[in-house]
Amino acid sequence: MSDKEPRKVLVLTGASRGIGHATVKRFSRAGWRVITCSRQSFDDSCPWPAGPDDHIKVDLADPADVDHAVSEIRQRLKVEGGMLNALVNNAGISPKNSSGNRLDSIETPMPTWMSVFQVNFFAPIMLARGLFNELAAAQGSVVNVTSIAGSRVHPFAGTAYATSKAALASLTREMASDFGPHGIRVNAIAPGEIDTAILSPGTDKLVEQLPLRRLGKTAEVAETIFFLCSEASSYVTGSEIHINGGQHV
Repeated sequence: MSDKEPRKVLVLTGASRGIGHATVKRFSRAGWRVITCSRQSFDDSCPWPAGPDDHIKVDLADPADVDHAVSEIRQRLKVEGGMLNALVNNAGISPKNSSGNRLDSIETPMPTWMSVFQVNFFAPIMLARGLFNELAAAQGSVVNVTSIAGSRVHPFAGTAYATSKAALASLTREMASDFGPHGIRVNAIAPGEIDTAILSPGTDKLVEQLPLRRLGKTAEVAETIFFLCSEASSYVTGSEIHINGGQHV
């Protein structure tokens, strides 16, 4: 990247672990400025030098806190001429019951439904709308992280999580239609069984049935996210890419 080219900027939620962590590393390696958002404070062990300066602690379950984060992000983007090249809505929550098992549609408490949808569904559109002008100025890209659980009953993912991800997949199509005339592309990725620290017991049995017979790597998901935010996918919008080793077939 030459000195004359403006630095590209990514805003990423759920950056502290797993897919989010791998995504930060992939974009940072390509020279992007990465503004991270998560419930946790910045971890000093993280590998990118600008991390402490470009991290925003935000509780996506609190709409007022999301609004505050949007204001903070917009302020920080003024340094880049008010342009945002990519927004990746990666954060998501999937509460379990007291035994650590999935919460089904009968036993999920209504407050849990509300909090899951706020984080997994409403926060992404709040951020995209709040940062619309900056995305439009950069002809940017939005990537929503959905899930294989959004299209089928999953043995580990709870009902609120699954339905919020299904709603997010539908929202991706709607956003692609609405944001497209302004030059903003909107796509989704739907990961399957990815090797992270939060895998549920019994995942090994699922892996035995996958066509590729292995877990996905967080770096593989990050590469697909990077593709959707790059010029290589300049005519791709309204798509949901399955990253699941063939689990959906």
